[in-house]
Parts: sequence; structure tokens; C-alpha cells
Amino acid sequence: MQIIANIRAMKKIILIVFIISLLSCRNKEAKTTEMVNVRPLKDTVGFAQYSWQMDSLISRINKAGWKRTDGSALKLAICPHDDYTYVGTIYPKLLQNIKAPNLILIGVAHSAAALGVEDSLVFDSYTHWKGPWKDIPVSPVRDELYKLLRNKVAIVNDTLQKVEHSVEAMIPFLQYFNRDISIVSILVPAMSPGRMQECGKALADAVRVVADKHKWEWGKDYAIVVTTDAVHYGNEDWGGIDRAYYGCDDNGNIKAREHESEIIDSCLKGKVTPEKIRLFSSYTLNPDNFREYKWTWCGRYCVPVALYTSYYLNDSRPLTGELTGYSTSITSVHIPVDDIRMGRTAIATKCHWVGYAALGYR
Repeated sequence: MQIIANIRAMKKIILIVFIISLLSCRNKEAKTTEMVNVRPLKDTVGFAQYSWQMDSLISRINKAGWKRTDGSALKLAICPHDDYTYVGTIYPKLLQNIKAPNLILIGVAHSAAALGVEDSLVFDSYTHWKGPWKDIPVSPVRDELYKLLRNKVAIVNDTLQKVEHSVEAMIPFLQYFNRDISIVSILVPAMSPGRMQECGKALADAVRVVADKHKWEWGKDYAIVVTTDAVHYGNEDWGGIDRAYYGCDDNGNIKAREHESEIIDSCLKGKVTPEKIRLFSSYTLNPDNFREYKWTWCGRYCVPVALYTSYYLNDSRPLTGELTGYSTSITSVHIPVDDIRMGRTAIATKCHWVGYAALGYR
């Protein structure tokens, strides 16, 4: 009888251990699931969401495919973020030269005013971002940067990050060239020119601390990519706003593109200096109200912040920028995308078009 009792007791113990182990595994799985927080795509029409879309798109842009160039790596890039069909070859032509795996992506905050956000760099708290090949991990240095900036110039706002489309536009091309990238997304809402310089310097100081800690070399181990579309032009389908500064006939559109060239040549090409950054703001911001456009570049805040960051990060030794390309939604060769479940988020006509400037800095 004692033997039978011992066997029953042993069975009970084994059953209890099994149940505890099972519950423990489930708790671990639940915790793992809870810890993974993937930022979903905002735009699934203008941008690619699947790897097969990217493969097809790349083959249409260049039948031979795209590979990284043998040139020196970019430290900073200015990249558009409009529909792939319109921007086309500019994306890979620029982003093939980003060779670092750790990327600080600085974007526009289109919805910031509606959410009452301004004057701060906006971080997120996601663990990953959706990518065509696999989810892209957020770099651990994001939290390190935020801790250095949170009491000065930075906040966390996942709502703003979730509804913003500018940063996600670049990710499929960056992942095409390097499957193992990690990212930090920072959005820049409205702020005065002085505040842009303050934020840029603070971010540069924080990046320097983090890079030194991890022994990262700028260009090799990490890079900065800022995104902006150039002018949003015309008087058709802009919500009742007339942005046809020179008119939208052929002559007016030519003058508009000439003005674009003036901004790029005088502010963005060549050496990065505070004077040229301030000049860019004088072209794009209403001098009486920095919240209003003077010339409609949506990156009127993020571009100066990124340029100031790069200027101070380089110990005031100016980087030099080269124009990779400029086009518009009515002058570019449109890439066919309808058969790969992509499309257009806006029209492209003489009275509604967008400019695209791409520059690389070394």
C-alpha cells in the first residue's frame, strides 16, 4: 500500500511540475509578444510593403539592378518621400550610398499642428518598424539618445509617429541595400529658426556621446538621413490653397523649377554652414510667422535640424553636399506600379506637382 501511495504522490508532483512549466512557457511567450511592438505602415498605396513589390520595382527602375557604389559612404543624405512611381530612380541612386547599418532617420511631422505638437524632437517607443523583408529593429541607442535629450528638446509621441508617412518611405530602399539595418526615427514639428539650431546642436551632442560609447564611426557605422519633398506647387487639389506662385502654365512651371534650383544651389549644395542653413529658412518660412510657408518644402523644419546636427557633429568642419538628382512629379519618368498593387496618393498635373531633391554629404 505504501508503494502505491508513493507512486500516486509522485504522479501528482510530476503533474504539478508539468503544469507549472506549461504556465511558465505561456507567460514567457506572452511577455515576448507584449514586448514586441511593431510600427505599422501608414501608406500602403504609394510605397512598397512587400519584398516582391520592391524586387519588381527595382527591376523596372534599372533592369540590371542596383548595387552599392564603390565611392565613400555618405554621412548625411537628404531624400524625398513621395510615391515611388513619381520619385523613381532618385531613391536608389541616393540611398545606395548609405552604407552604415545604424540609421538616424529624421522626418517631417505633417500632422503635428493638428495634434498640438511643436518645438520638440519627437521620438517613438516602438520596438520594430514594418519592413518588406522583415520587421526592422529600432536601435537600442534610441533610448540612450532620448535620455540625453528628454529634459531639453525631446518628447515621445507614438500617435504622431504612427500617422506620419515620411520616414517609412525610405525604409524599403534602405532595407533593399542592407537587410540588417536598425533605425531611430525622429520627427521635427514646427519651430523657430533659433530653436532648430538649438535642437540640432543638442542632437549632435547626444549622438557624439552615444557614438563614442559604442565606438561608432560616422558614415561607416551610423548615418543620418533626413527626408523632405521639395516644392508642392500649383492651384489644383491643394485643399483650396493657391500655391502657383508663378502661375501654372509652362512658363510659370519653368520659373518655379528655376527657383527650386536657386534654393538648392545657394543653401544645400557645397559646404554646410550655419549661414546657408539660415538662408534656407529664409526661403521656406514666412519671416513674420515660422509656422507658415513662404515656399512649400514640407521639410522646412527637419532639414535645418539635420544640417545643424551634422555641422556640430563634424566639429564645425563643414560637410560637402552634392546633388544626386532633382525631378518633379510631372517631369520624371513614371514607374508603372498598378500591376504590383501600388498606385498614386495624389494627382500630377501642370497645376499640381511636387519637386524632389536628393543630396548626399561627405
